[in-house]
Amino acid sequence: MSSVLCQLLPGRLGVSVFETLQKVTIIKQFPKVIHRYRSGSHEWFTFEHFTVPKCQYVTKVDKGLYQHAKPKAAPSASPFPEEQSIASDEAVIRSGQQIPAIKSYPSSLEDDNMIEKTAMADDKDTAQGIKEAKQWKEMKVQLSDLPGIYARLSKIKLTALVAITASAGFAMAPVPFDLGCFLLATFGTGLASCAANSINQFFEVPFDSNMNRTKNRPLVRGQISPLHAVSFAVACSVPGIAVLTLGVNPLTGALGAFNIFLYTCCYTPMKRLSILNTWVGSVVGAIPPIMGWTAATGTISAGALLLGGILYSWQFPHFNALSWNLREDYSRGGYRMMSVTHPLLCKRVAFRHCIALIGLSTLCSVFDVTTWTFPLISLPINLYISYLGYRFYRDSNRNSARKLFFCSLWHLPMLLLLMLTCKKSLFENVNVAHHKVQTEMQG
Repeated sequence: MSSVLCQLLPGRLGVSVFETLQKVTIIKQFPKVIHRYRSGSHEWFTFEHFTVPKCQYVTKVDKGLYQHAKPKAAPSASPFPEEQSIASDEAVIRSGQQIPAIKSYPSSLEDDNMIEKTAMADDKDTAQGIKEAKQWKEMKVQLSDLPGIYARLSKIKLTALVAITASAGFAMAPVPFDLGCFLLATFGTGLASCAANSINQFFEVPFDSNMNRTKNRPLVRGQISPLHAVSFAVACSVPGIAVLTLGVNPLTGALGAFNIFLYTCCYTPMKRLSILNTWVGSVVGAIPPIMGWTAATGTISAGALLLGGILYSWQFPHFNALSWNLREDYSRGGYRMMSVTHPLLCKRVAFRHCIALIGLSTLCSVFDVTTWTFPLISLPINLYISYLGYRFYRDSNRNSARKLFFCSLWHLPMLLLLMLTCKKSLFENVNVAHHKVQTEMQG
């Protein structure tokens, strides 16, 4: 049946010829030119054009489709070559993919109406499915998974670092140590940090999903709902600020509330607007040791500002080195970091604040926060981080950035520990204060 289907009578559109062909009668007067096909009560004719190439026959063997193609016939003087059997021709067998059967549509008007109703019903089901997808759905969370989810939501490692710096500020204060106040200040500062980190993740879900570093966070993966995350933040911030205000003193509570506001409402949106976000974020990190100092003394003095200054300067080599190896991630997330938009400034600022740590350590002895031994025993680690900062500024590669980052992880705890060992005793501070009072009275 080497022919091309030219015309189908109405009502038979879309019907496969090879599926519905029941009886074929070939008009012998015009062999292989005019074909008449009959199926039930319908008839149609096909005509074969002279220049149309030969059709291909498809056979089904072992559930696979194979193409049986006839080679192009040699040119002949007669436009109607003699009929030859398929067996006598050389054939090329090609394997083909099975095409899903075409759905046949009845020709009657009632069946056409039924098809239209079915299509309309399918469209309604699709619209209903889209509407349901946009609606709120209940999200079930296993109770055993909540501790891990809350830990990731609050950035538990960062929160631990914040609590440690606050504890160091409390311990460095020149007052008698109060264990109850110390525990309340540390606990309240930790809760405030959990709340700030949770709100930060709530705002940054669309951007965290584009970064490899943050794509597994609970809100990005849908482990908890946004409402759940906000509720957790409120459950941390309210008792945290209450503990700092009522259990410690109002100044510490005000600093904690201000730090939450600064981190969530200033630093978080600035990350996509300006490179100044790094300086604002460093202020956020400098406030916890000041909170520890104010929790012990109730005032902000030179010692509190020096501790905050050390934390402020330490964050630039720490974060700039980290962001240098995450430039691709920050770029995909749409964050305007120094490492992405101002790479030269990123290296220069990191090295500059490494040097600043040496000067701030010296000032601690000048303002009687520590003894004169602290600048000397802290000089080796300060020189080492400054050397790595210079290597980062000079080489500007991943290896130098990685070394500077890992050095910053142990440099800060070591520096705070050395500061605590070189803290001036309370007896010395009392004698110095008494001597100053006597001098003023004599004068």
